[in-house]
Amino acid sequence: MSICVLGIFVADLCFFADNIPTKGQTILGNKHIIGPGGKGSNQAIAAARIGGEVSFISKVGKDNYANLAFSLYDEAGINYEGVEVDTKISTGAAGILINENTGDNAINVVPGAAGTIDNSLIDKFLPIIQKSKIFLTQLETPKEATLYALKKAKEIGCITILNPAPASSIPEEYFQHIDFFTPNETEASFYLNKNIENENDCKDAGTDFLNKGIKNILITLGEKGCYFKNHEEEFVIPASSLNKPVIDTTGAGDAFNGAFSVALSQNKSYKESIEFASLVAGVSVTREGAANSMPFKKELEENLL
Repeated sequence: MSICVLGIFVADLCFFADNIPTKGQTILGNKHIIGPGGKGSNQAIAAARIGGEVSFISKVGKDNYANLAFSLYDEAGINYEGVEVDTKISTGAAGILINENTGDNAINVVPGAAGTIDNSLIDKFLPIIQKSKIFLTQLETPKEATLYALKKAKEIGCITILNPAPASSIPEEYFQHIDFFTPNETEASFYLNKNIENENDCKDAGTDFLNKGIKNILITLGEKGCYFKNHEEEFVIPASSLNKPVIDTTGAGDAFNGAFSVALSQNKSYKESIEFASLVAGVSVTREGAANSMPFKKELEENLL
């Protein structure tokens, strides 16, 4: 089954140092790299590299950053007929500060051309969504257009996945259009206005999300794994054990969501899909960068213990 991803592409400007500076602080870094990023683009690349049939809908400028994106999509085999080129607005960029010792990061995203995505662009590329079985999106694109696309995808009959990152308020009526809701702990806490710190908190949160109309809730817990709940089952999948250390957590959630969509498209069970997504996310954090850290299918086995 095919996968359609709506999201943004940005050029990631990554700065590595021993610490992430605090307010008013200047530190000396160790190195920097420029590479492809943006949650939607990362998720599309993650899905395509491990065998997914992927289409991407977005908007970029007419510049070198856009050329970087198209080159990567060609390499990954992504259909990007749904990526519109704007000659007046530049492609977006993200500044990423990375702690080399822990892999932790802090990110500032400027969407650029993708920040002008609207309902008309969704209507223009609706045939791409119609040909897809799974629709995956996030909240980096303008929210009105994102929710409009989510509703349209559900009406068409797609399996819908919303990765609510960065966390932003959503009108309650839109929860009924979400088949899979995939926040991390921080994002889940935002939507319920309470801290989610342990398994019991997750269980309470799962019930709350289902009561909002969401059909399946996945809360990603980093090194603690992933919590899942729907009206039939509930479980925690531990994080994958790998044979390499964590280097950079940038893009781990994107790797998870892209891989999860592929596993669902291959008719794997929910538990199998989460286990596969956790493996792909785990491999991604052993490498630098966001899109560049997404593994290929042939690389997954060698990263297992």
